[in-house]
Amino acid sequence: MVKHAACCDEKCVHKDLVNKVVGELPDEDALYDLAELFKVFGDSTRVRILFALFDSELCVCDLSEALDMTQSAISHQLQILRTNKLVKSRREGKQVYYSLADQHVVTIIAQGLSHIME
Repeated sequence: MVKHAACCDEKCVHKDLVNKVVGELPDEDALYDLAELFKVFGDSTRVRILFALFDSELCVCDLSEALDMTQSAISHQLQILRTNKLVKSRREGKQVYYSLADQHVVTIIAQGLSHIME
């Protein structure tokens, strides 16, 4: 049997609160983009890559070695992370180095980890 969340025993809509919530909701496009961003965090390989990049930038070879994965697999996941603006890259000669895009990424990961550790 599926357990549902508790519901009100009597229907009583608090219009002032509902109007406030509706007025503060982001538009549908923003909500869609946010949901898509969180899907990126739904893959443990991508989260491992982000954690690996917490303290320093690394090239695909370094990430491959550290995470015991093929360079091809790392490269594929990095492309998804780049597309979603979670990592950035820079070229130095024949090497391409990756790092976290900004402090927001660190905050998202750190707060998520803190939440699950409670």
